Amino acid sequence: MIRGFDSHCHLQDEAFDLDRDQVYRDAHEAGLGLIIPGFSRKSSEMAIEVAAALDDAYALVGVHPHDAQHFDGEDEVLIRQWSEAQEVVGIGEIGLDYHYDFSPREQQRHAFLTQLELALDLELPVAIHSREAEEDTLELIDRVSRARGVLHCFTGSQAFADALLARGFYLSFAGVVTFANAGALRAVLRTVPLERMLIETDAPYLAPMPHRGQRNQPLWVVEVAELIAIEKSCSVKEVFSHSMANTHEVFLS
Repeated sequence: MIRGFDSHCHLQDEAFDLDRDQVYRDAHEAGLGLIIPGFSRKSSEMAIEVAAALDDAYALVGVHPHDAQHFDGEDEVLIRQWSEAQEVVGIGEIGLDYHYDFSPREQQRHAFLTQLELALDLELPVAIHSREAEEDTLELIDRVSRARGVLHCFTGSQAFADALLARGFYLSFAGVVTFANAGALRAVLRTVPLERMLIETDAPYLAPMPHRGQRNQPLWVVEVAELIAIEKSCSVKEVFSHSMANTHEVFLS
């Protein structure tokens, strides 16, 4: 019986090539469903393949801002084709990353806006990556006024959180909230209603305390839930209950 979701984990990543089945079993036996996002053509195809082989696992497809320089019309065609698979429940992860700037910013904005419009046309939610790009993220969301979804691995400002919530988006928190230097983020977390919150690992990245520095895995979303329960003065069961309902509302309704 599923009691919660890791709403963003890259189980198709090569970091899991040697023990993917065991990592999945550990999570599933703990009652966790999985949302597996793509970030490129290859990873999107793999997300569908992995999700199709597992129970309570779903896929997202899309092109990450790091790969935006390669985004073209063929990606649009592929996203439309992939969206027909029963495992696909959204477009992601997409967005802007002005921290690394692996792709030119104008190309990032083009890929993000195009995929927002595709998601609207396909009546699918989006999972958004935004790093050091809050103003432009909001500006492009506003161009697609009926865009809906979640800001994954939220690490932004209070103003950004408030603006996203006002636009109907959900916020997802990952292991970053457990880090010793994340006091400001935990302050934002305390203001976000449980009814608008998802939880995730972003595995294999961003392992929560006390696993920091190790390869992250979906099972460790439990540590994220435990930290949120402390910050929100509620039970871990409540965190999982709300986040599961919200994951269903965003991706599975």
